[in-house]
Amino acid sequence: MITYNAESLDVAVVGAGHAGIEAALAAARMGFRTAIFTLSLDLVGNMPCNPSIGGTGKGHLVYEITALGGEMGRAADKVMLQSRMLNLSKGPAVHSLRMQSDRRKYQDNMKQTLENTDNLKVIQAEVTEIKAEGGKITGVVTAFGAFYPSKAVIIATGTSLGGRIIVGEHAYDSGPDNTKAAVSLSASLESLGVPLRRFKTGTPARIHKDSINFEVLEEQTGDVPPTYFAVESEKSEGGYSCHITYTNAETHKIIRDNLHRSPLFGGEIKGVGPRYCPSIEDKVVRFSDKERHQIFIEPMGENTKEMYLQGLSSSLPEEVQLKLVHSIKGLEKAEFMRTAYAIEYDCTDPTYLKPSLEFKNIEGLYGAGQFNGSSGYEEAAAQGLIAGINACLKLQGKEPLVLSRGESYIGTLIDDLVTKGTNEPYRMMTSRSEYRLLLRQDNAEDRLIEKGRAVGLVSDRQYNRYLADKAAIEGEIERLKSESLPKSAELDKLMTDNGFPITVGGIRKHELLKRPGIKIDDIYRLEGNDNPPERRIALRVETEIRYAGYIEKQRREVEKLASLESKKLPPDIDYSAVKGIRIEAAQKLEKHRPESIGHAARISGISPADISVLLIYLSHRGGDNK
Repeated sequence: MITYNAESLDVAVVGAGHAGIEAALAAARMGFRTAIFTLSLDLVGNMPCNPSIGGTGKGHLVYEITALGGEMGRAADKVMLQSRMLNLSKGPAVHSLRMQSDRRKYQDNMKQTLENTDNLKVIQAEVTEIKAEGGKITGVVTAFGAFYPSKAVIIATGTSLGGRIIVGEHAYDSGPDNTKAAVSLSASLESLGVPLRRFKTGTPARIHKDSINFEVLEEQTGDVPPTYFAVESEKSEGGYSCHITYTNAETHKIIRDNLHRSPLFGGEIKGVGPRYCPSIEDKVVRFSDKERHQIFIEPMGENTKEMYLQGLSSSLPEEVQLKLVHSIKGLEKAEFMRTAYAIEYDCTDPTYLKPSLEFKNIEGLYGAGQFNGSSGYEEAAAQGLIAGINACLKLQGKEPLVLSRGESYIGTLIDDLVTKGTNEPYRMMTSRSEYRLLLRQDNAEDRLIEKGRAVGLVSDRQYNRYLADKAAIEGEIERLKSESLPKSAELDKLMTDNGFPITVGGIRKHELLKRPGIKIDDIYRLEGNDNPPERRIALRVETEIRYAGYIEKQRREVEKLASLESKKLPPDIDYSAVKGIRIEAAQKLEKHRPESIGHAARISGISPADISVLLIYLSHRGGDNK
């Protein structure tokens, strides 16, 4: 019920988690009157699950967010406890940065950033209703009866929308960390024609640091020196360690003996959980032949003794959780500070969204983050950034920013969601991209900074530093192509040590660098270079030279993709009337309403023959190049 009219907004963002933060900051920084609504100011930037930013595939998203002018990477750099580059034993395409983060400092930093941003109001209030007229958004209503007229609304409710926590036989309405659940908004969304469904996620117990026997655990230190997401950000020195332990036969027996009390297997949990981040009871059942599962013990922050048990997500009763944790080496006397829990929540079917993240049937309504069916802070932040940008571009009367699969992981993430949909919480992984070698972390700015600059989110400082980096990289590549190393005993030894025949004479430096096992440091050593480029520049040069042939091959593949994406499908097509199209294909195309031939080709169940029919249809219509 509306009791009074509040101030008018350009953009209203519902939820102040990782998606909502990026959406609100983007909109405000682009000059639009913006408000971000949160159930509690203490929830801003909350990390209800693992206290880290990045990881395999996810680190790529954070680098791309940073390149576009987003905030997540900069905030993580400031509060980093440990920085580790994952997958270094593999090729550069899958190198992924993961930062252990100080949970509370991250929240404080993000809250201060929101509070200090022009054009942005931070409001503690539950949004209970979304208003629309004639299929177009008009504003939001809070539980206190305030109506905020709004031109665009972004839903970024995380796991709070219809949230329900489950621990064993106990279940109750709640958002993450026993916070207030958003219980009224779901009905309003459904009344607008937004389809909702139930997903589930979970989080492990937190235990007291002083109750852990670290002497029997494996220590995992961070990289020295640490790597950061943003070159020009404020930086923490880190220096904290994580530790590793493992479940065992006794742990698995305790779990099996209590499966009848598991809400996951007893039917109490209705929502679909993430396949790539299962609970410990799910892992024990699904991988029955595995003797142990790895557990990471991670610090939650500098000023707390809470430790996070990564890999021990569970919804078993509390007393069972205690038994299974106490069966693990080093945790025999662990004291629980927070019990593990599962949480069910409402989210939408992302195939009802356009690639801009606007709902197809409701003008001005956007979805972002877990509300769109994804899982993870990084996936949420990426979608929030794009939703915020596109809400503002629409208000400016401009075309939306739609990133392609060939230019970003963000494009892959959003394309997967809106084209294929997801029947479980979607998690980004490097294996989801066909163009991994092109979409590395180290070249995110090359791919995206101009787009961030065009919408006004990239600062002069970041952009000028990028231009200097670009010139340095290109200059060093050209130098190594134009110069040779003379024949020498040191060169002969380098060749034989790496299994290559010695050269008759000298060798071009860039040709030497293409050989497996030979590093750019070897080049600098042989040429007596006492003042090589900055480390991150040198490593980028090494990658560009070593993988030049493979990179060029993928670029050609991306050009083919771009050709299909350029063939736009008119929004008024009656697919059932397209001559030669299969009935099943027409139904799927009618549901998804793809914007291009490339988009249509990625819809599950659409065959090459269907695409051929569409191309013929376009040529007859005269729109194949429109």
